Amino acid sequence: MVDTIITMLPNSPDVELVALGQSGIKEGAKRGQLFIDMSTINPIVSQKIAKELSAIGVASVDAPVSGGEKGAIDAALSIMAGGEPQDFERALPLFQAMGKTITHMGPLGSGGFTKLANQIIVAINLTAMGEALVFGAKAGVDPQKMIRALSGGLANSKCLEQKSEKILTGDFAPGFKIDLHSKDLSLIQEAARSVGAPIPTAALVEQFFSALRVRGRGGLDHSGVITLFEDLAGVQVRRR
Repeated sequence: MVDTIITMLPNSPDVELVALGQSGIKEGAKRGQLFIDMSTINPIVSQKIAKELSAIGVASVDAPVSGGEKGAIDAALSIMAGGEPQDFERALPLFQAMGKTITHMGPLGSGGFTKLANQIIVAINLTAMGEALVFGAKAGVDPQKMIRALSGGLANSKCLEQKSEKILTGDFAPGFKIDLHSKDLSLIQEAARSVGAPIPTAALVEQFFSALRVRGRGGLDHSGVITLFEDLAGVQVRRR
């Protein structure tokens, strides 16, 4: 019998089905096992699943990740975990094999709320980058030089560092798809309502990502949000 069960699935219903559905984890798990869900889902659903598994003696940790495809390949993910301290300690050796920045955020669900906060920042950052670069291109500024200049000041970010090359080359092969980030933005709306937090900027950005999906661009990397602003401005940021 395994000691630990790990899931990483696309959305809340998927995890709920695997954990609590017919022939799922709840039906087959044994007392003393640890369930680690590394999906990005609604933290309220994570808490519900954990409560039901606790009733049969199975402990839970929610531990979504950030870092994208490159972080996963390099075992350099940022892992944000929620759960009881002793359960986090049990999971820590596994996390250390996958990530570099591993943080116990607090009670179960804290990991999920932190990941959704991460997704707010990344979506808004990528949207701001797209808007700014299209603005500059429309004014006749060389986008490559603009990125070089911006990266040396307060406007620099991990997003600018990691995604500028994709934008300049027009290579939007997905490291993280617009479809998935759009899903996360919808989850953020649900979670924000559940805790009573206003998120007006994230709500606006969700509409941009929805518009991209309507245009058939959901399979692009999320840095492809720039293409929406290119369409609106009638200009294309220079591709090398």
